[in-house]
Order: sequence, then structure tokens, then C-alpha cells
Amino acid sequence: MPHTAPASVELRDRPALLEARGLAYARNDEPVFGPLDFTLHPGEVVLVEGDNGAGKTTLLRLLSGLLAPTSGEIRLAGEPLTLARLSPQVALLSHANGLKPELTAIENLRFAAGLLGLRSGLSPTTVLAGVGLAGYDDVPTRKLSAGQKKRVALARVLLAPVGLWLLDEPYANLDRDGIQLVNRLLENHANRGGAALITSHGAYAYTSGTPRRIPLRADANRSDA
Repeated sequence: MPHTAPASVELRDRPALLEARGLAYARNDEPVFGPLDFTLHPGEVVLVEGDNGAGKTTLLRLLSGLLAPTSGEIRLAGEPLTLARLSPQVALLSHANGLKPELTAIENLRFAAGLLGLRSGLSPTTVLAGVGLAGYDDVPTRKLSAGQKKRVALARVLLAPVGLWLLDEPYANLDRDGIQLVNRLLENHANRGGAALITSHGAYAYTSGTPRRIPLRADANRSDA
């Protein structure tokens, strides 16, 4: 995979796309993680690390506006995060994939495009082909394998005209070709000025250059500035 450090250095000179300051979350008064301080700049892919139960999925839900933090602040492009401000700027890939099983693959993408819009130069058909599912346009999603569903979900993220990707276990259920696909999508997104925060338990996590890592644990030392 080619290394694109010069472009990344230039992009990181821009203001942070995402910032967390003193971010912490507790469940039933028990700390899950935090406090955390970190930034995510255009052109970066950052890995969130932690054991099972450390709060990786919870962190992405906080950053996507689906949960409220116990304490701390989240800022998107310099402004406090709100659901109204967040929705057109962030694409979230969760364990559930966000797909409607009764719709076909192409119908799911058209539905997503109706909500978030289309990235310039792309269409549901071209994006589906780009993730290796050409010819699957009219197949009901419920009939797809777990790996194929993950590819449709990745196509949904790719299609959205947003700068920030929050990807929870994007490598899960994918074969080796699918893992390489995720890495290509991440690298291309970073090269065009986007940023991504991803979680992964596997050994195939994004490895272009030396991505930063955010460790999660209760009472963690604050990460990076």
C-alpha cells in the first residue's frame, strides 16, 4: 500500500476536524472510559484500542451524537457537537450495518443517499460495483452473506458526502480481499482530505504509515493534543 506522508502532513496543518476534551462516560455510575483528550485532523486515520468492554463502541456512539457524554466536550470543525450539526457531516458504520433487510442492495444505497446526499462523481450503482458487488443491485439484503452485507454498509459510508467516518469493526465478517478493500477505502478517504476513527480487534487494522492510536480504559491518561 503506498505511503502518502507528504499529503498527510499538509492536511494535518488544517484545523482539527474532531476534538474531544475531558471526554468521559460512565454507566450506572461505573466509569467506562476517560477522561480523554484527542484531536482528529483531515487526512488522518486513527485506531481506537481497548479490550472487550473498554468502551470502543460507546465512544463512537458519543461521537456520532447517539449518546451524551457523562462529562467533557466534543467539537466538530471547531463547534460544539449537536445532532443537528452532526448529521450531515459524519458517517457511522456500526455493528448493525444500518441496512434494511427487506430492501435490495441498491435500494438501501438510494435510501441512504436520500438522507445524506451523494458524494460528487459517485452513484449507488458505481459505489456498489466499487465494493465488489456488481450484479447484486437487485438482491434483497436479507439474502446476502454477512461479508456482503458489510460491503453494502461500506458502500453506504463511501457514498455519503461527509468528511468524518466513524467505523466500528469495519473488518469484521470480511475475507482477505474485503480487508484490503477497507484499507483502500480508508487511504483514499484520507488522501482526499477526509478523516476516520476506527475500532478493530483483528490483525488487519489499517497500516498505511504509522496511524495514531487512542487507548481506552477507565481513568486513562489523556491521549494526544
